[in-house]
Amino acid sequence: MVANNLEASIPEAVPPMVFRLGYSPFLAHVVIIRRCNLSCGYCSEYDKVSDPIPVEILEKRLRKLRSLGTFGISLTGGEPTLHPGLPNLIRKCRDMGFFRTGMISNGFLLRPDLIKALNEAGLQEMQISVDGVHANATTEKVLDNLEKRLHWLSEYAHFRVIVSAVLGASHPDEAEAVVSFVKRTRFIPRVLLIHNDRGELTLTTEQIKAFERIVAKLPKTLVDFSNYRKRFVREGSAPFKCRAGSRYLYIDEFGNVNWCSQTRNVWSKNLMDYNTSDLREQFHRYKSCHATCTLGCARSASQLDNWRSQPGFSS
Repeated sequence: MVANNLEASIPEAVPPMVFRLGYSPFLAHVVIIRRCNLSCGYCSEYDKVSDPIPVEILEKRLRKLRSLGTFGISLTGGEPTLHPGLPNLIRKCRDMGFFRTGMISNGFLLRPDLIKALNEAGLQEMQISVDGVHANATTEKVLDNLEKRLHWLSEYAHFRVIVSAVLGASHPDEAEAVVSFVKRTRFIPRVLLIHNDRGELTLTTEQIKAFERIVAKLPKTLVDFSNYRKRFVREGSAPFKCRAGSRYLYIDEFGNVNWCSQTRNVWSKNLMDYNTSDLREQFHRYKSCHATCTLGCARSASQLDNWRSQPGFSS
């Protein structure tokens, strides 16, 4: 009743700050290049031919996101370090006043000079996922290939680095080895679960046991972040009120807003046509894929609004 009363109390014409607090994106992922230097067997978010999106076009998209009240930006791909204008884009994000500017990378192209350029540009956070220890037919994104790059990051980076072990691409023991490695560094350790091309979870019994062991070893501040994953492995689903299209936006290479990377063929709208009515509409829109969604970005961006109503939702 409280949530419904609150929604009813917000008129169509609200002060910008009130609307921003109520509906604007906490995070927007912006694809700056679809091309990637790797071909991970589980990934559906890359190609081998796309050119970098021109900085001028990306700047317009960033300004549009800023006008919608977006708090944080994460530059992604493909592989964003393939974009020659990456430091310039990060600098523009900082100049525009986003609360947080981050990026996602596979880490393969990191060198001391690039890391220093990212420092100077004002990067605040980098996320890297490591699938295991040894390369296999599914992935090259492993410690054997990345350890030197991670040491460079530890030595030179002034920004926060989150390194996630991934369950599903290698033997579960290797994910545990990745977490042990990360805990010996100054990086923030996490654990991720590989999903299929619909964003759904597929884990074996052995992987579930490994996940539970890993979570038990993570710092207590991260256990809460993994609670929905615990529910997944116990019950097979974890319903939540998904606020994608409002609290979380995925902007593809064509400049379209999508709920997330895995729903690009389900719903989209051109960012330059997006407005506050769209934010409000998508905030309340029920997404049928919510219960089996494994995308932490959408879940974490939606978490603060879980107490607010959403028509059609029932846990």
